[in-house]
Amino acid sequence: MVVLRHEIGDVLRDVRQRQGRTLREVSHNARVSLGYLSEVERGQKEASSELLASICSALDVPLSLMLREVSDRLAIAEGVAVPDTVPQEFAVRYGRDLNQELSDELNKGLISSAY
Repeated sequence: MVVLRHEIGDVLRDVRQRQGRTLREVSHNARVSLGYLSEVERGQKEASSELLASICSALDVPLSLMLREVSDRLAIAEGVAVPDTVPQEFAVRYGRDLNQELSDELNKGLISSAY
């Protein structure tokens, strides 16, 4: 079973690490304790929408994009094909090649191409 707080934490950690930033730096900019941010990233705490917005702001990532990434991961885990509606420039800016990822998942047979 997929746990939403784990997926959110994984996405936040992935973004932070891709940017080469530390927990200390992001927690300071988000005005949240380092320990709490660490717990959110590990999926041990359920972050409020306000806290998620603050963390995303500190990461300079739109909240909607972070939630979209979480949604995509959930869809893959559930075996659901979701059409890509995120502009390619967002994907490039935030380090994802959505077309390649979708193609890879389809090739692995993890998601169905039928709706």
